[in-house]
Amino acid sequence: IQETLAVRGAGWLCDEIARDESPGYVQFGLESGLLSYLEDTEFRNKRILDFGCGSGASTAVLGRMFPSATLVGVEQEPNLLRLAERRREFYGHTQTSFLSSPDPTQLPSDLGRFDFVVMNGVVEHMLPEERKSVLPAVWDVVKPGGVLFVLETPYRYFPYESHTTGLPGIGYLPDRLAFVCARKFSRRGLDHCDREALLRAGIRGSSRREILSGLGSDGGRPVLMEPTPSGGGDRIGLWYQQSSVHRESRLRDISLHAFKALKTLTGIEMVPYLTLAIRKN
Repeated sequence: IQETLAVRGAGWLCDEIARDESPGYVQFGLESGLLSYLEDTEFRNKRILDFGCGSGASTAVLGRMFPSATLVGVEQEPNLLRLAERRREFYGHTQTSFLSSPDPTQLPSDLGRFDFVVMNGVVEHMLPEERKSVLPAVWDVVKPGGVLFVLETPYRYFPYESHTTGLPGIGYLPDRLAFVCARKFSRRGLDHCDREALLRAGIRGSSRREILSGLGSDGGRPVLMEPTPSGGGDRIGLWYQQSSVHRESRLRDISLHAFKALKTLTGIEMVPYLTLAIRKN
């Protein structure tokens, strides 16, 4: 707790602790995101990379979910890595280790390869030029037959941008106009943010097409997996299950039917956040 206070400050202390202690927070996202595609037995004794692990909350949760797996967390910020190490020591996760990225466009050298790679709430915070370097590099460390999970990333073209600005339609605007509108109309204190700060905050999200095309196919063809029937059957059903953690509502039910109808008519999966599993064929 003292280390958390030193690194994250008083304003984020409770949130940071809840990240790895609250079942309805990071744990829920990881369990629903991973186990909607694969059985938990498939993760036993496997090697898992938690890319962009931050302060190690997601890595700690993965360590509890899959105690026989070998976990490697990768992060660039030294203070966050220090807190991640404290978490590892506190929970006694001897099969977990953390490594520092040399810069935002590179992975640590000699990482080896992994059965599974998890990018949980990461892609939206990378600059466009970083995505072009990092996505193929991450794909390269996935073993043949392994799976890359991209979780909790806002869908760029969802009509309402809830992650960063709280504004409708901003995902459809060109960059310069989107940044102007964010500074002028958002009520989230973005008026002094420059381009990089807005992009780091996640204003642009991502899309299924951007992620799949960014992986390339030199190291193995990326194949988008579908959730199991218990995981909702498709990504719209998965979103519906995941949104139940917040509350049951009529709007949620109406949205489900609207999203399903749109997919039937156009093939477009319109969900607020991406939860993707991509197998390396």
